[in-house]
Amino acid sequence: MNRLGVTNLVDTEVVGLFGYPVEHSFSPIMHNAAFEKLDINYLYLPFEVHPKELEAAIDGIRALNIKGVNLTIPHKEIVIPYLDEISKEAELIGAVNTVKNENGKLIGYNTDGRGFVKSLVEEGFKPQDKKVLIIGAGGAARAVGFQLSLEGVSDLYVANRTFEKADSLVKDINNNLELNLVEALPLVNKDLQQVMDDLDLIVNTTPIGMHPNCEVEPVIAPELLHKELVVADLVYNPMETTLLKAAKEVGAKTIGGLGMLVYQGAIALEIWSGKDAPTKVMKDSIWNQIVNLGENEENQGRMQGIAD
Repeated sequence: MNRLGVTNLVDTEVVGLFGYPVEHSFSPIMHNAAFEKLDINYLYLPFEVHPKELEAAIDGIRALNIKGVNLTIPHKEIVIPYLDEISKEAELIGAVNTVKNENGKLIGYNTDGRGFVKSLVEEGFKPQDKKVLIIGAGGAARAVGFQLSLEGVSDLYVANRTFEKADSLVKDINNNLELNLVEALPLVNKDLQQVMDDLDLIVNTTPIGMHPNCEVEPVIAPELLHKELVVADLVYNPMETTLLKAAKEVGAKTIGGLGMLVYQGAIALEIWSGKDAPTKVMKDSIWNQIVNLGENEENQGRMQGIAD
């Protein structure tokens, strides 16, 4: 890692990723590429932290004067009691994916929702006054659902195989934001059909279609899709999931998960450093890594289009 040779390591600001596991994360690649572009003496390292050791690892941030960390599965929710303060959005979502160390005071943020909205806007889609269906009711759905509600969508539906989880998320959003625009649906064709024709955006927040199980049936029936839709999938490996393939076949606009990955990381970088993140460099670094890992030519071409 050439970041180790930039300058005196004593002065290096260390940031990193706490997760379990972390070996497949693209975060070190894109962040270190960004630090090199910005010419700042930061180094991003992955730390595999077992859930039982999370409290000790958080104490280690203070003890070692680590500048900050990202948090991924399974730490985003269980970390909250170990922090000194969390942002309003992290409190609403109930999860933290970014921590900043301010002279020993650890502040938690959630950049997932804002990162997703930035990826939509980059593709020309503005959420305000739009009708949206979210598939899934887990942590990613919470981040996306709260942020889209804050952005002023006109209607928001949450569909999940376990209806009770969708209903719980809907109640959280409506009650916390004092809204009455969010509705839970069973993830069943006949129920989805009732709202599908009026939708502007569908967002898959589940891991269905993620590598290595790439050839599974789309998370919703392809016959429900239509060309007036924008269909987004938070999965970024593969770049085109079976859901996005089905959407493309009916003429719908599709948005893969790379943009959210990059923008949530870019916002975290800005929180730590105060610098504007070089998002193109971050995208390019991930694309180069996927090429090196031997993704097929079709995906390489698709990534090149996004990175340009």
